[in-house]
Amino acid sequence: MLSRRRFLATAGAALVLPASAANAQEFPTRPITLIVPFPPGGSTSVMARIVAERMAVALGQQIVVDNRGGAGGTLAARAFVHAAPDGYTIFLGYSGTIAIGPSLYLNAGFDPRKDFAPIGLIASAPAVLVVHPSFAPRSVAELIALAKAKPGEVNFGSAGNGTLTHMAAELFISMADIKLTHIPYRGSGPVLADLLGGHIPMSFTPIPVAHAHVASGRLIALAVTSTQRTPLLPNVPTVAETGLKGYEAVLHYGLLAPVSTPRAIIDRLNRELRGALQSDEVKKRLAVEGADPLPSMPEQYAADIDQEESKWARVVKQIGLKPE
Repeated sequence: MLSRRRFLATAGAALVLPASAANAQEFPTRPITLIVPFPPGGSTSVMARIVAERMAVALGQQIVVDNRGGAGGTLAARAFVHAAPDGYTIFLGYSGTIAIGPSLYLNAGFDPRKDFAPIGLIASAPAVLVVHPSFAPRSVAELIALAKAKPGEVNFGSAGNGTLTHMAAELFISMADIKLTHIPYRGSGPVLADLLGGHIPMSFTPIPVAHAHVASGRLIALAVTSTQRTPLLPNVPTVAETGLKGYEAVLHYGLLAPVSTPRAIIDRLNRELRGALQSDEVKKRLAVEGADPLPSMPEQYAADIDQEESKWARVVKQIGLKPE
């Protein structure tokens, strides 16, 4: 039984507990919205749903995935930075939006280092260079030879200007010294639809989006964009193996909150994210998508954002792409 003195001390401590800390202790008390800056069907949606389902169980609240496409994810990111910093609106961070967009758009509307509170990384995944079966090249060498014979006549689709699928192609074009024509879409899903329909001949596409269609033969995989082959496509060489030494373009995914979100809420979300990534179920689902889980602390994700933005800013400059 508590003595009167201990009871008063405990009650007094509770009374002076900061409101933000009290709210954080109760968090969450209602559903959370997870904004995905692309239309449904792309790799960002796949990653979001894999972790959202597991985290929702641990948090005891539903996580609603809200897809908002446009401008390579920049429109959604620009709006997100004005969301209430209470943990009830979070964002699916993606290399194209967070690391590339600020260098590719004159007014991206956000600073990736200052306007977000990193929660943690989800996973990394390479893209895969895929072609429609009706397209003649069956290797990177054959593709390069065709592009050199017909400069500018070969089209490629991307998930939008500034996405990593766009930049992976631009880096490929630069290193191979060829000319291809860019057809930007509003996400990986629409690109895939036109690629499967034969309306565009090729694309650098996230493995989570393309894998099933490669396995069924509806698409042909020529190379992956990582420095090592992926277990999901063990017979597909890396771009570097095909002769473009040093080529690498890998996607990073993570969760972000608005800046000024209380640290206690960030820590709670980070804990449940890391727990999700350590579960066998999520590991298996990520492996099926060709992704490697990257459980991390918020500070590690902040460092990753800094490194990725610096890397891709150099690539944008080297390639000579002009901000839009």
